[in-house]
Amino acid sequence: MQSKEHWEQVYSTKAENSVSWFQEHARQSVELIGSTGVPKSAKIIDVGGGASTLVDDLFAEGYQHITVLDLSEAALAASRARLAERASSVSWLAGDITKIDLPLHEFDVWHDRAVFHFLTTREEREAYVHAVIQAVKPGGHVIVATFAEDGPEKCSGLPVMRYSADGLHAEFGTPFTLLQQEREEHHTPFGTVQKFIYCLCRKEPS
Repeated sequence: MQSKEHWEQVYSTKAENSVSWFQEHARQSVELIGSTGVPKSAKIIDVGGGASTLVDDLFAEGYQHITVLDLSEAALAASRARLAERASSVSWLAGDITKIDLPLHEFDVWHDRAVFHFLTTREEREAYVHAVIQAVKPGGHVIVATFAEDGPEKCSGLPVMRYSADGLHAEFGTPFTLLQQEREEHHTPFGTVQKFIYCLCRKEPS
């Protein structure tokens, strides 16, 4: 996986709205989370959430229990500064999702936009899926967005994996049922377009 030092450098030297993955509002993610039907009291984790504005949008929708996990302390600090007094209502976790030990069956919804596609080895992807299986409640929902098959081959100077909906679902396997897939044309702050695929899955009870 990409190094912590790489991402600390990115978020220490660039403004939140000057990175290619910046979204003023995470509309697609909010809609998919809403489509799960979970109550506002549901526990939601945003993996790789860093400086993302998804947490702001979820607060605006009335969700109450949000955890944001990121490899970069600088990214988390940017979100805490933006949220000001509301930051105390968020659980902030700094760590590598392929190594961190999350509580068993803690979350109703797992959300990841643009982390999984950075996992370029089988071992990293298997560790990630294991973390999902451990941390998401039986019957819980998993939303993962990666570059689509016609998306970029690199991001932030790093190689990435690209997926179809079926290919992405296959990485997670039979414990997960694919419920919905969506494509997104993300317009970067630089005027370019990045193609994403979003998959919404349900983690089936074992």
